[in-house]
Amino acid sequence: MDLVSSSTIATTATNKNSSDIITNATPILPPPTTPSRYENQKRRDWNTFCQYLRNHRPPLSLSMCSGVHVLEFLRYLDQFGKTKIHNNACPFFGLPNPPVPCPCPLRQAWGSLDALIGRLRAAYEEHGGMPEVNPFGARAVRIYLREVRDFQAKSRGVSYEKKRKRPKQKVPAAPSAQQSSSAPALVADATAAKHTM
Repeated sequence: MDLVSSSTIATTATNKNSSDIITNATPILPPPTTPSRYENQKRRDWNTFCQYLRNHRPPLSLSMCSGVHVLEFLRYLDQFGKTKIHNNACPFFGLPNPPVPCPCPLRQAWGSLDALIGRLRAAYEEHGGMPEVNPFGARAVRIYLREVRDFQAKSRGVSYEKKRKRPKQKVPAAPSAQQSSSAPALVADATAAKHTM
């Protein structure tokens, strides 16, 4: 009996030690996190802008980039736009839903450009750029975006004004003490009336 118990103890001890070794040898790693949609888009936008700088004539380094180059980049992107922007002479200028197609050009929508600049501004600082010299936050870029927004609003008959939030409807308050005390009396009166009939 002593023999069996000592071998059982030895086996248990060995199993315990081996589980300790396995636990210590293989650390538990947290599952890898996938980048958000915003982070992926920001990375793609940054790569596109850097490619634009490399293809620029003459090629530009990021340190030489200014708000003027950012404006050139935004105008370059217009050729890939999908939003119809009517010219002043177009008969559909100011109409949100023209009845027939017109030859006016397709451009980048203001909202897309505004979001793009926001992502590139953040990416610039993430890549070591100083916020004070961030070309995506330049005054010329802000003015350009404002002008694009205003012209597109007129051209397409779309308002870009922020919509005011409606005030939340109030939830009815709990009945007051006076109402709650009168409610049982009304129920009692109605019950009594039923029995007398």
